[in-house]
Amino acid sequence: MNHDPLMPPRVEHALREYRALLSAHGITWGEPPLGYVRMMPFLRFPEEAGRMSVRPDLDAEFRDALGGEVPRGLAVLRLTGDGRRLEHGPPRPLLSPGPVPVVLLVDSALPHPVEVTAGGVPYEIAAGGAKLLDVTTATVLTVDGEVVDLSGLTRPAPAARLRLRAGFPCRWSVTTPDGHGWYPEGVPHRRDNDDRPFFHGDDVVLAVPCEPVTIRVTRGMEYGVAETTVVPGAGEETLVGLTPQRLYDAAARGWYGADLHVHMNWAGDLVAAPAEAAAAQLGEDLHVLNLVAGNVAGERVYDREALEHWAGRDLPWSDARHVARLGVEYRNDLFGHVHVFGVAEPPAVYHTGFGADADWPPNATACGILREPGAVLGYAHPFHGPVSSPEDVAAGGARNCTGRALVVDAALGLVDGVEVLHFSDLSPAPGTAEVYRRLIGAGNRLAALAGTDTMLSFTRQDTVSSPPGWERVYARVDGPLSAESFAEAVRRGRTFATTGPWLELTVNGLGPGETLDLDGGETVEIRARAVGPGVEHIEIRTAAGVLAEGPGHEITASLPVADATYVVAVVRGGAHPHSPGGRAYAHTSPVYLDVRGRHVAREEDVRWCLRWLDLLGELVRDRARLRTRAQLRDHLDLIEKARAVYESRL
Repeated sequence: MNHDPLMPPRVEHALREYRALLSAHGITWGEPPLGYVRMMPFLRFPEEAGRMSVRPDLDAEFRDALGGEVPRGLAVLRLTGDGRRLEHGPPRPLLSPGPVPVVLLVDSALPHPVEVTAGGVPYEIAAGGAKLLDVTTATVLTVDGEVVDLSGLTRPAPAARLRLRAGFPCRWSVTTPDGHGWYPEGVPHRRDNDDRPFFHGDDVVLAVPCEPVTIRVTRGMEYGVAETTVVPGAGEETLVGLTPQRLYDAAARGWYGADLHVHMNWAGDLVAAPAEAAAAQLGEDLHVLNLVAGNVAGERVYDREALEHWAGRDLPWSDARHVARLGVEYRNDLFGHVHVFGVAEPPAVYHTGFGADADWPPNATACGILREPGAVLGYAHPFHGPVSSPEDVAAGGARNCTGRALVVDAALGLVDGVEVLHFSDLSPAPGTAEVYRRLIGAGNRLAALAGTDTMLSFTRQDTVSSPPGWERVYARVDGPLSAESFAEAVRRGRTFATTGPWLELTVNGLGPGETLDLDGGETVEIRARAVGPGVEHIEIRTAAGVLAEGPGHEITASLPVADATYVVAVVRGGAHPHSPGGRAYAHTSPVYLDVRGRHVAREEDVRWCLRWLDLLGELVRDRARLRTRAQLRDHLDLIEKARAVYESRL
């Protein structure tokens, strides 16, 4: 009988099913081949994949995107009229006999088709074509029947041992000068978006070659980085004590950081178990972790069994400083995705619009069902680049997860916040933040949220293989940390979202989520202060735009208040060590300034949202997959209800 509290029988059975899918189908687990599913094998090389377009022959597109270069972690077998050539980076030191995984691109410049077999599986490569394969150094690889020697990808090396100790769980990176990463036995070989190897733990032992080894340790965004280099002796164990310095202590101030959007399993190159989520949360000192069950491109909802087992309860590794819950991601690729934290029971619906399903019921209906008394809902990665007009939001109706229904659900009070920070908008001035300020300027009370969309079942995959919590939403909690107290703080808008900087905002002493009731004519005093690496610029904004800005970490301003408005603080900066591929950025939720009982409702922002509703109505009529007039009417009725709300604010 299984007594492991992290592996109840239903979860264990589900993970066995996932391993069978991985074994049968590889990294996609057999999901329907939508564009983002087909890109999974190539996103292990994010820089090169960023130069690709989604065309029918992705293998050849990837080959062309390389431009003749061979990135780390890839081997390329060139087939030319002059013969075969295997190109790769430095051979991996091999400490003991055994196969080593290899990502291999076969690139043919031949004017005729070629048959390549890998482990007995045949692949026909067209003239001038290419094929990306996952093999090992033990795989029998042939080209037109002739064996290809892969032994040059490794070299023998004498082994030593390192013992790494920080005094508490941390994130470790162990590398040799050739760029290879080293890991404890049985630990997944993870790499983040910056191609840095990492694993979590404390007092861990790992085998390494007897060569200079660089050890780097950190612990989420509240800590700096400590680093050292050692040369271990053959057959010896070298103890390395290394502790990262704390930059700030949010919990000591009553603030707790969360990643509200993390998947254990979502296809990928491995199957992740709850123990891996526990190691990541504790190693990153992530106070709140929301592991969401969700689908990829078809009917299957991954981690649904874990949600059904743990819904409404803390996961077993939770303690006074760390809360982990199973939540849910509701998905529609035309109208937007919503994540839910604090659900008491599994929902009746997880997704719409996939496969043969209609885009029905509307997101607002699903949000109403998901909106349990203790749950908080936020729109996930709603916008993917610069946004200057409602037309940018409509974006031609592409099914790309854009949060087009957000304008309705915000007006009807069905969601609590918006991911101002997320993986798909890492620009210095995120488009999502622009839309967020339009929505709150139009009278919607929404919290600034953050979620990484990290997927623990990928060891190397663009930003989603980076550790959870590299973007966080901090919430000011009353009393001890719990799922309930954190959810209540989010509902009240007592938050800021950040890639690393700590950001404080006060208006006459009140912080984000608070309301200052004024008669009009008063002057309020505003202060914003940031702490942390990478901060270069800080600004104070109201509904009318930038009120004050400047370089550095602190700014103050006085604001004469005639009409209702809001105040937020924003920080920008250069490359931040905890933001993979991104920059230092933070954005608070508003402090609301009501005048004679009236909320902010800036006419320009209200009309911006009304135009958005017009475009949403057109998109529903033209692009939504609906089966009946009644389904169309359900969408349009909700749009008209939202329109009435916005018009009442003019």
